Amino acid sequence: MAKGVKTGGRTRGTPNKVTADVKAIAQQYVPDIFPILVSIARNGESEAARVAAIKEILDRAYGKSPQAVTGESGGPLRIILVNGDTAL
Repeated sequence: MAKGVKTGGRTRGTPNKVTADVKAIAQQYVPDIFPILVSIARNGESEAARVAAIKEILDRAYGKSPQAVTGESGGPLRIILVNGDTAL
């Protein structure tokens, strides 16, 4: 294999067949399960349960929120590119 060149595997953007199958099976249960999730969001016994249910609903409605990427101790992220023996 050439260094730095990806060979073989799925072409970028091609869905994983196993993931697609699992997703299709899970989607069959959404009409039954989503109202339960809404009920937990409205009437859950603990605040943690309600927040978790609300988060799941929002993630599905609008997508997950972007996560900040930081370096050690929350500082700026440092990326070191290595080419052979030379750090760039």
